[in-house]
Amino acid sequence: MSDRLRGERWVLDRSGCGYPRSLDNVRKPPDKLYGIGSADVLEGGLAVIGARKATPYGRGCARRFAGIAAELGVAIISGGARGCDSEAHKAALDVGAPTIAVLGGGCDRLYPAENRGLFQRIVDAGGAVVSEHEWDFGPRPYAFRERNRIIAGLASAVLIVEAGLPSGTFSTADNALDLGKDVLVVPGAITSFSSRGSNRLLLQGAVPVVDDESFQDALLRCGCSLCSPLEPEAPVHHDDPIVEAVLSCPMRQDELYEAAASLYGSAEASKRLATSLAQAEADGLVARYADGRWGPVVHVRR
Repeated sequence: MSDRLRGERWVLDRSGCGYPRSLDNVRKPPDKLYGIGSADVLEGGLAVIGARKATPYGRGCARRFAGIAAELGVAIISGGARGCDSEAHKAALDVGAPTIAVLGGGCDRLYPAENRGLFQRIVDAGGAVVSEHEWDFGPRPYAFRERNRIIAGLASAVLIVEAGLPSGTFSTADNALDLGKDVLVVPGAITSFSSRGSNRLLLQGAVPVVDDESFQDALLRCGCSLCSPLEPEAPVHHDDPIVEAVLSCPMRQDELYEAAASLYGSAEASKRLATSLAQAEADGLVARYADGRWGPVVHVRR
């Protein structure tokens, strides 16, 4: 078939050589792993997962932290889905690091189909596209939750960058905890629906990732191999109080107008608000979310 991924194909039997021994400890270890690419990169990486319908904040966090880990030589494992998963894979590819996509269907029934180019890039860059299902097995809803145990099993730790409630991300976290692995979580605003699941995991004892340094410390504790320490990055400050408000918490347009009116008066509020948001958006600091709110954009550190 012309739409199949190009690359070396392999099947790893649980009783044979090359099978990732870390999967022996997961619930219902897969009897076989079907893959395309390199089978040598399957164990010991960092799983980076999050919402499919991610906000710019979630996408930015996925790119940022996956990119930092990849630059330090850590393989990135994710599920190949839209949103945070895709951003994590791309961040690894951008720095030339291997990344592994664990699919819910067979490797010849790629899902989502629009990520075929991304999956090919993963294979071409020395990573792998993997499934516990035979090549032509079609994607099923239950299979995506089941594949989460494989993501957790292959990884040394799991990083969740954004998750709402309810969220399938919780099954990956539960599997990681069952295996005695650390779950790292990027906190979000308490008013953000997209971060309710993330914040709930923090309440339950997940490891908070609040900046680059705390992320590096967490990687060290998890046993991930680092090449060099990270230099702390100066925090972003802005002298416009409207922009500072948006950077601290996503806000609706009416909430922003009320804030502008309290600062500048109702006569100037609309003009000052439009000017502030336009400049901050042009500077790459804020963005309009899919739900209409304005919120911060997280940039990948280079």
